[in-house]
Amino acid sequence: MPGGGEISLFAIKGSRTLGAAIGRDLQVALAGHEELDFEDGEHKIRPTEDVRGRDVVVVHSLFGEPGFSVNDKFCRLLFFVGALKDAGARSLTAVIPYLCYSRKDRRCAEYDPVCTRYLAQLLESVGVTAVMTMDVHNQSAFENSFRIPNRNLEAHSLFVKHFARELRGKSLAVVSPDSGGVKRAEIFRLALQTELNQEISKGFVEKIRHNETVTGDTLVGDVKGRTVLIFDDLIASGTTLAKAARRCKQDGALEVFAGATHGVFTELANELLADPALDRIVVTDSVRPFRIVSKVVVEKLQILTTSELWACALRLPAS
Repeated sequence: MPGGGEISLFAIKGSRTLGAAIGRDLQVALAGHEELDFEDGEHKIRPTEDVRGRDVVVVHSLFGEPGFSVNDKFCRLLFFVGALKDAGARSLTAVIPYLCYSRKDRRCAEYDPVCTRYLAQLLESVGVTAVMTMDVHNQSAFENSFRIPNRNLEAHSLFVKHFARELRGKSLAVVSPDSGGVKRAEIFRLALQTELNQEISKGFVEKIRHNETVTGDTLVGDVKGRTVLIFDDLIASGTTLAKAARRCKQDGALEVFAGATHGVFTELANELLADPALDRIVVTDSVRPFRIVSKVVVEKLQILTTSELWACALRLPAS
């Protein structure tokens, strides 16, 4: 998506590990920058090398973690992009593996904010010329929020390769944990079916959400005697996932694996994902799983790297 010139690749604090991995796949070293924190909570961030006339890529995953809230990280990204624009960068691509506020993409009640659109307006206002993210909650809402070139990468190919290696020869079913994710799960199921050259059953679990309460666990689909893959875009507390896993086991599933791009993992996930109905949980490195401290959950968790996907996307010419 950069303009085709020389790339300067930056990764802001909190995303340095992923940024360095992307750089290795691109054969581009991370460019130098300085981040200073002041006692009053303010900060300064600036490049320490010349970016004039260059295509600049900034990697920053916008999830909250100790010392850096979601809003802190977003503010740093805005200020850094502004500084890079002032320094003469030719283009500015923001690589945001986890896009904060992407679940708040529509009004669910009177006077609700549409945060995805506001986030887009702020990025555009400081000079971002293109945005790349991964498996946003609602792709149409994401695309409609931006007036600049944007791309939503899909991580299902990583999961297809992973589970094809792990589960070849087993009788499988792919289940969406709710009706809203059926399309996403179906894309994954068809790709895995092609990779394995075998029939894979499908299904979904009923979920009714009212405010913060989740009810409903009716399973539509055949999972008896099968290994079940529950596939979704994001795991937060794990409430929906744990309910779906229990339902699958009750309906005869032999084992239940979960795959989700973003392992946001709130504190409650340590309790809910320890449920013995869940045998394994696979996520990507878009979010660092720092809140997972339960030994039981840690032993179930596997993390797939996304660096090659980002590198491949960044090699493509500007559209």
